Amino acid sequence: MYRFLLAGLAACTLGAQAQAAASPDTAPAAAAAAATAPPRADKEKARSGKSAQTSKTAKPAKPAKASKPAAERRMAATGIPYRDREEALRFADEVAQRQGLDAAWTRQAIAQARQLPAVQRLMQPPPAGARKNWALYRSRFIDPVRIAAGVRFWQQHREALERAEKDYGVPAETIVGIIGVETIYGQHMGTFRVIDALATLSFDHPASHPRAAERTAYFRGELEQLLTLAHRSGGNPLEPLGSYAGAMGLPQFMPTSWVRWAVDFDGDGRIDLRRSAVDAIGSVASYFKGHGWQTGMPTHYPVRIDAARTDLEVLLAPDILPTFSVASFTAKGAGLEGAALQHPGPLALVELQNGDAPNSYVAGTENFYVITRYNQSSYYAMAVIELGSEVKQAMARQP
Repeated sequence: MYRFLLAGLAACTLGAQAQAAASPDTAPAAAAAAATAPPRADKEKARSGKSAQTSKTAKPAKPAKASKPAAERRMAATGIPYRDREEALRFADEVAQRQGLDAAWTRQAIAQARQLPAVQRLMQPPPAGARKNWALYRSRFIDPVRIAAGVRFWQQHREALERAEKDYGVPAETIVGIIGVETIYGQHMGTFRVIDALATLSFDHPASHPRAAERTAYFRGELEQLLTLAHRSGGNPLEPLGSYAGAMGLPQFMPTSWVRWAVDFDGDGRIDLRRSAVDAIGSVASYFKGHGWQTGMPTHYPVRIDAARTDLEVLLAPDILPTFSVASFTAKGAGLEGAALQHPGPLALVELQNGDAPNSYVAGTENFYVITRYNQSSYYAMAVIELGSEVKQAMARQP
């Protein structure tokens, strides 16, 4: 199983290196959005279910050492290696013990990971008290260039999108919206070494972040998964490239997502989320299905808010978690009409700030909440939904 997975994970090196040669070191689009939206906490996943066998004979590749001059240049440019950090080396020993890995190999891998100041800067939370701006956020993702790229992607992969919708019940426009927001359909998949990004966020996460302790634990889990994958597959943990948060490929999967939700949707015997758009399409659909996507359910409904009679404090208390029945929702002053009044499940009042302008609101369903498992942000979810909708409408206008 691990060799099957890492065959594709290794592709995160070659593709990103080519990208780095052609363009500046750029974080993926969704990662850039995290500067104004809650950070990812969605990538808590469950097993892929692939039938490939775990290789018990694969010999882990020894993490390559750079020449001294090259290593010194990289240190000056990107930070100090973790080889002298007792906390990091102790973590390596603990991972080796928990996972049954070679301790010397694990130590060597962690020792060659580097602290990246750029990652720390990018993970800083926005200034406290700053109002978000949905219109500005939306403009980053819904624009003619991205819509046109989405149309091309849909046209090129129509069969895979239709098959994913049939197999998993996830609409093509939702999958197209995710991949478009995350990487502009593979144009920006990240050029950070994943082990550097994950190590930085594991041992030097910005303390100013309101959830620093929780996020540190999360990224340590992802770093452990990356090491385990590489060791058991015979891969080199220093090779994969991705975003500043350690996400990889067209759908920007974290290492645990790769193991639990990625699928070989093109049937070539390996999972490759960087070079196989078909694998990425199936994997996004698999992720949503695994997180409770309900076929045929809308993601949200329009809602009317009357400041004089709507109990906003109560309705907004659960945040984006669907909590209220239609009857309870409307009894608290939130106006619904049409199909929304027949919705069978719980709803959430989703608030979108608009800077100095009045806030916008929608009634989010359980499927809206599923999208926020990919990124815990209502702004992110709406961007995915609206980009997918715009691309679908543009597809309908094609001759």
